[in-house]
Amino acid sequence: MSLREIITAQIAAQGPMRLDDYISMCLLHPEHGYYTTRTPFGTQGDFITAPEISQMFGELIGLSLAQAWLDQGAPAPFTLAELGPGRGTLMADALRAASRVAGFVDAAEITLLEASPALRQTQAETLHSCTPTWIDSIEDLPTQSTYLIANEFFDALPIRQFVRDGIRWRERQIGFQDGILTFGLGPAQPQPALTHRLDDTKDGDLIEDCAAAAPILSTVSSRIATHGGAALIFDYGDWRSVGDTLQAVQAHAPADPLTSPGQADLTAHVDFEALLNATAACSPSRVTPQGIFLERLGITQRATALAKTLSGPALESHIAAHRRLTHPQEMGNLFKTFGIVPKGAAMLPGLET
Repeated sequence: MSLREIITAQIAAQGPMRLDDYISMCLLHPEHGYYTTRTPFGTQGDFITAPEISQMFGELIGLSLAQAWLDQGAPAPFTLAELGPGRGTLMADALRAASRVAGFVDAAEITLLEASPALRQTQAETLHSCTPTWIDSIEDLPTQSTYLIANEFFDALPIRQFVRDGIRWRERQIGFQDGILTFGLGPAQPQPALTHRLDDTKDGDLIEDCAAAAPILSTVSSRIATHGGAALIFDYGDWRSVGDTLQAVQAHAPADPLTSPGQADLTAHVDFEALLNATAACSPSRVTPQGIFLERLGITQRATALAKTLSGPALESHIAAHRRLTHPQEMGNLFKTFGIVPKGAAMLPGLET
């Protein structure tokens, strides 16, 4: 059976499907899931993330974390973790740059949270020299000082969507009609977790809720508060966004999220308010545009130095990569970052106020 047939059979047996359940099946079904059956990153995949655009992204993250490690007394050993590490490119670039900081790489125990067997294999090849360990749950993070990266991780977590109806909400669900998967609305019901959204919405407004995001970041925050460390979060989204942000990408082009289950990447904008609220155990930075963060860390100077060894198409590609990462009209403003450190600790370089 195809994943589409599995989904339609489940709808026929159990009724309309919640959107988060649909997304989970599309991305992580053990036989047909998008992430479990392929390597979606890079030019051969459906999308290119910042680490694949330029080595500068991972290098600057590595140096920022290494300085935070020094600021907190250079604990050894410590966990250097990444959530959703893609092909391992970001971690490899971060380690290469941070190797200039004496003792950092030797003390680092690399831990990767990854659900996809295919991506785990790719990560093992990319990071073969540092023998990473994989975990299945955020709860499996070692209980020691932890320095963590999450780049475009939270946008891939399953969401639910709700349409306001008075002081109640109608959940957007997926059904099957006339041979195709379709969206519909469930009955109006109270949603206590969305009470705060009654302040900034009106009847008919659609809002999104990612129940999985806050517990993950809360666990990370508690670990850092107790044992020391820091975290850098990168993603795209807004503060209390309103409207449908679910998007599908297939073969490098926008697609209908219901047309080809398991064949397209599904993501949604991140609610940064919910993420920041989950960091109460620590001190978070302000949410900062990615371009500003990278410029504070010296990406232009690094780009200039690298450009001296390049010419022709390689130089043109390098210049375009710098622009793509930092320019306000490209990833510079769309993507945002924030950091968390233990209360009283120095903030990560690039995020100081």
